[in-house]
Amino acid sequence: LSPRSLSDTRSKRSSKEDFRKGALFSIYFSVAYVYGGVYNKISKKRQEVFPMKDPNCGYCARGELLDAFGIVICELSVSTLILFKEQSHPGRCIVAYKDHVSEIVNLTDEERNAFMADVTRAAKAIHAAFHPDKVNYGAYGDTGCHLHVHLVPKYRDGFEWGGVFAMNPGQTKLTDAQYAEMIEKIKAAL
Repeated sequence: LSPRSLSDTRSKRSSKEDFRKGALFSIYFSVAYVYGGVYNKISKKRQEVFPMKDPNCGYCARGELLDAFGIVICELSVSTLILFKEQSHPGRCIVAYKDHVSEIVNLTDEERNAFMADVTRAAKAIHAAFHPDKVNYGAYGDTGCHLHVHLVPKYRDGFEWGGVFAMNPGQTKLTDAQYAEMIEKIKAAL
């Protein structure tokens, strides 16, 4: 075999292996969907077959993509705590799962419980640091398919009290010093 034909053979083999991995995942996912808890048993296989980061996702790639809307506060057990830059609701944060998964049902029971424990820990810190009357929780992501939860402190008779919070009101940006102060308050309460 010439070096070129050997390279072509490897390339074809790699494509077939990628196809097999994708087909294998599709079969596993179909079985999991039909039989419920089976998915939890194949979660580790899912992680072996598919990379768990998306270079086009702000939560995965960070850098400029994340900087556009948030500031990393710290890493939690299975997620990242992020201060939302738009602060019409003082203390608003996001808890983003560590891997690029779209739905909470894509997690094992253990992973889901750890994620919800991180959400709870962040909510307690927000309550301790900012004393809101209520924290609203939002888990959206029609276009940004990375599992995350918005934690939005609400204050009686304050902005959007008694209604649904806007995804990004675009009204209140802070100085770097104000963001740093807010982050320190949250870290101290964790």
